[in-house]
Amino acid sequence: MRPELAVAGGVLCGAVAVPVALAAAIHLATRRRIVEPSALPRTPVALVLGAEVYPDGRPSGFLRARLDVAVQLYRLGLVDRLLLSGDGTSRFYDEPAAMRSYVLGHGVPADAVLVDPGGIDTYSSCARARDEFGVRRLVVVSQRYHLPRALAICGLLDLDAWAVGDVSARRSGRTWANGARREVAANLKLLWDVASRRPWARPTR
Repeated sequence: MRPELAVAGGVLCGAVAVPVALAAAIHLATRRRIVEPSALPRTPVALVLGAEVYPDGRPSGFLRARLDVAVQLYRLGLVDRLLLSGDGTSRFYDEPAAMRSYVLGHGVPADAVLVDPGGIDTYSSCARARDEFGVRRLVVVSQRYHLPRALAICGLLDLDAWAVGDVSARRSGRTWANGARREVAANLKLLWDVASRRPWARPTR
């Protein structure tokens, strides 16, 4: 084999192996904190991570599934408040507003709902929960494949976090699989965000 091809092959193998190994390590480190609602200790706040909202203001299927989990936790008395965190930095697109309307429509009282329009990504949502809302102990709600990374971020931010995940959206098939694959690469961003102490976004509306 030509030397340059051998080098290229080695680089390619490393580029694949490092994210996969990191994902495995994060999974092992967080697996005991990902639980079913029946095993969740009472927690002050459920941090619900945002996702796509349709142009008519309705939450997408993935986001509805997350919100349904959060509503369930509230109804079971496992959390006192829901912190709905998503991208609300533009007046033309507002995930937290759609999330709030949905949970209010499903019986959660307004005084139990907190809204964070600056949660443009997972790191921002977790950092802002701590810095803007004074949260130190929480349960993260998202799709199941998203939770190891979210918990790892919380741990690196000194948050005492649990997680409950939705798996109902798995029936979407390709969308679920694509999201799970993106998580592997997103773990590299996790390291950069926390190591650099990247400032989280402030809403500008």
